Amino acid sequence: MASHSYVSISELHPNFSHTMVVGIIIGKTDVRSFPDRKNIGVDRFTFGFTIKDSPDFFINVTAWGNDCYINGLSSSFSIGDCVTIENPLISNKDPEKGDRFCPATPSLYRLLVTEAHSQVLLCADMDTIDRMLPLIHLPVKDSGDFYSLGDIVANGQKLNGTVINILAAVKSIGELKQFTTSDGRKGQRLELKLFDDSVSSFPLVCWDREAIQLVQTLIPKETVLFIADAKISFDSFRNGMTASVNSKTVITVNPDTREASLLFSYAKEVSESGALDQDEKDEDIPVDSITDVYTVSQLKQKSQENPEAFFGITYSFISKLDLDSAVSKVIRTRCSRCKFQVSDDMLSCTNQLCPARDQTFSATTGFDLLVDITDHTGTLHACTLRGPEAEKTLGCTTEEFASLTDAERTAMKWKFLLERCKIYMKILPSTKVKTGVRGVVLACSLADPGEVKQHMSALLQRL
Repeated sequence: MASHSYVSISELHPNFSHTMVVGIIIGKTDVRSFPDRKNIGVDRFTFGFTIKDSPDFFINVTAWGNDCYINGLSSSFSIGDCVTIENPLISNKDPEKGDRFCPATPSLYRLLVTEAHSQVLLCADMDTIDRMLPLIHLPVKDSGDFYSLGDIVANGQKLNGTVINILAAVKSIGELKQFTTSDGRKGQRLELKLFDDSVSSFPLVCWDREAIQLVQTLIPKETVLFIADAKISFDSFRNGMTASVNSKTVITVNPDTREASLLFSYAKEVSESGALDQDEKDEDIPVDSITDVYTVSQLKQKSQENPEAFFGITYSFISKLDLDSAVSKVIRTRCSRCKFQVSDDMLSCTNQLCPARDQTFSATTGFDLLVDITDHTGTLHACTLRGPEAEKTLGCTTEEFASLTDAERTAMKWKFLLERCKIYMKILPSTKVKTGVRGVVLACSLADPGEVKQHMSALLQRL
């Protein structure tokens, strides 16, 4: 059917019949069931979705029916698909009932879809699809109307229970956790970590399958989100604020706005500078509480099976430690605010997107080493050993190191290269390295031979 037979969302009216509406899906909820009041013992099924056909207009659609129809319909399209809806019922919104739990829309109406009267099909007209696709990147709220993560943290518990808009970049995507509630219902939960130029890590929790499927496709550190109507809560367990996605929330991926473009550039720059990896140290656990022992190959294997960071001890040799290269390669200076690498004589940060560019410049200087860790099972390349951890390991400050002779630096290097060390590691999945795994050394010291023997025999028994 030609595109001129579609009725635009802005022109819909309850008096219309046999209408056809086309739009791109910008939000979708999970299927839910309710006991049918008219037929005792029978359940009715429903789910909702939101479609958009122009920069300013979008509308909520609710589908009702039996188990087979609703689950079949729900699985036939996803967020980002372009659909045609034939013969929906157009009714007035009811802010007291169902519409309280749907995204807020500019339309006065909502659409109702049932098996007997309506059809929802994937749009097959390429011209229409091409016209609709850019709409997926336009936020449903004013692009300047959002809280930064710093604003949320600063307001703290004053925001508890409120619904706000957030613009932030994706730092990491956690593991999907399945659970069963006390009344036997199955549920799922997935947590993302967000960041922006004011806060390096902030949790966003998704409970709905639809939201989870959407966020699982995102690329960490390369994706910006405009989250309209996120629920903000105080989490007493973490003693901090968290955001969560609910049935009113609409997530716009990589929004086509100036603010999002600036944040995208900042995210790319700060990710390439290694600053986000340094920030992850804030989330580290005390070294004393790390007890699991691994071989190098076990560390690699676990990182491939586990998309989240984990901690462990390995009794290994440091097989690469370039202490005798130029001091500028061992000790580096970084901007205190964005962690971008700068030269010692700089009076300001060279990162165009540094949030502190207009403020008094401050920098920190510290060890910044990449080390290889080897045992009988293999090598973990390019592990980070930085800052105070490096000072403790090497037993000297950066000032003391800078004053050593070449021979003294070489002697320090060989103190570790041929000796087995007890190394406390944090292992992170990483898309930036070929192996897909990155190690951070949290502590390293020469190992006690008796301890090594005991753990090695325990490891061999486990194999």
